[in-house]
Amino acid sequence: MLPIPRIIRLLCSNFTGMIVVTGAAGFIGSQLIKKLNDENFNYIVAVDKFDSPLKNKNLKGLNILHQVDRDHFISWLDENFEEVEFVFHIGAKTDTALFDTELLERLNTNYTKDTWKRCVKYQLPLVYASSAATYGMGEHGYDDQEGTIPKLSPLNPYGQSKQDFDVWALKQDEKPFYWAGLKFFNVYGPNEYHKGRMASVAWHTYNQVKNTGGMKLFRSHHPDFKDGEQMRDFVYVKDVVEVCYWLMHHRKNPGIYNLGSGTARTFLDLVRAVFKAMEREENISFIDTPADIRDKYQYFTEANMTKLRSIGYSKDFYTLEEGVREYVQEYLLDLESVQGSN
Repeated sequence: MLPIPRIIRLLCSNFTGMIVVTGAAGFIGSQLIKKLNDENFNYIVAVDKFDSPLKNKNLKGLNILHQVDRDHFISWLDENFEEVEFVFHIGAKTDTALFDTELLERLNTNYTKDTWKRCVKYQLPLVYASSAATYGMGEHGYDDQEGTIPKLSPLNPYGQSKQDFDVWALKQDEKPFYWAGLKFFNVYGPNEYHKGRMASVAWHTYNQVKNTGGMKLFRSHHPDFKDGEQMRDFVYVKDVVEVCYWLMHHRKNPGIYNLGSGTARTFLDLVRAVFKAMEREENISFIDTPADIRDKYQYFTEANMTKLRSIGYSKDFYTLEEGVREYVQEYLLDLESVQGSN
């Protein structure tokens, strides 16, 4: 049982202690730290491996109090929990083509269980990253109602690792006094340049157009969808971190929530927005979807955002065109300009 004054301090929104962000050097984690810094939260504990010089560039210019190696975080938390106010567990192995189930279980499922258990023990509020990959082919829809979650069938081991934790969390009798799991849909935006093949289609389109003048999309192999009209819920990373920041202050209505834009758009819409933002003439062609993934290819995803809206989140999300225009013109082209001048 924690001392009453500490419980009161944790329940209030007047933060005086440290905020933990795992996956700190990654795409979403680094953007979350920037948002926190912009809101004058500078006592940040950044947790990651910090072994990638490319990823570490995401931390340049950010105010961080401590850097903690991922492998030492749990023991660090055991020693420093009294100084911690909030935990954002964003870090994960996110490669959807990875089939090392043992690694995914260790780094995604079990690592999150260990973090959860410490947050229960020390009564720390927790927001963690789940994934829309848990929805599989969408045969049960894209609703984040907890009664549906155990029925979901992910298409790959990464999605299964996230699904396994979501189901485990819902079964626990002991939970953090506040917690939320966020099912991220197709996130795009600044600081994803290190992700390689796992970077967003927006990133790949920009680079393919810059290097070749055109963009190749997967051809449709489904009679209900024309080429390029496969649909995804693309969500700008700035909207993702806005929701995280809002939940940090809200700290009511625990549960698992979708986090997408709420509007499915076609790949053609996305690619055309990139061409427009780059002020390039459209040049789009199609190639066959690789045979080894064709039978598991998703033709439609769209987050039902009713649940998050119902607890009070009211901010508008970027439209696809707004997000792509800002991403391309204020980040990608600007980054290219800076690199070209060095």
